[in-house]
Amino acid sequence: MFDITLTEWVGYLASLVLMISFLMKNINTLRIINSIGAILFVFYGIMLVTSWPIIITNTFILGVNIFYLTKHFRAN
Repeated sequence: MFDITLTEWVGYLASLVLMISFLMKNINTLRIINSIGAILFVFYGIMLVTSWPIIITNTFILGVNIFYLTKHFRAN
C-alpha cells in the first residue's frame, strides 16, 4: 500500500510531534513534546546512516529543553 521505509516513518512521526508541540499554550508542555520530537529526530538522523546535522541540531534542542524544564521544576 505505502512504499515508505521505517526510516521515513520515523522522520514523518518526528515532524508531526514537533509540529504538535508548537500548538501547545503551556511552555512546559511545549518543551516536553518538543523533546520527544527531538529524540525521534536524533533516531532518524542515526537511521539515515548518521546524518550529523540532524543529530547535532536536535541534541542541542533536547539539551535546551531539558535545561529549562529542570530550571522550572527546581524553582517550584
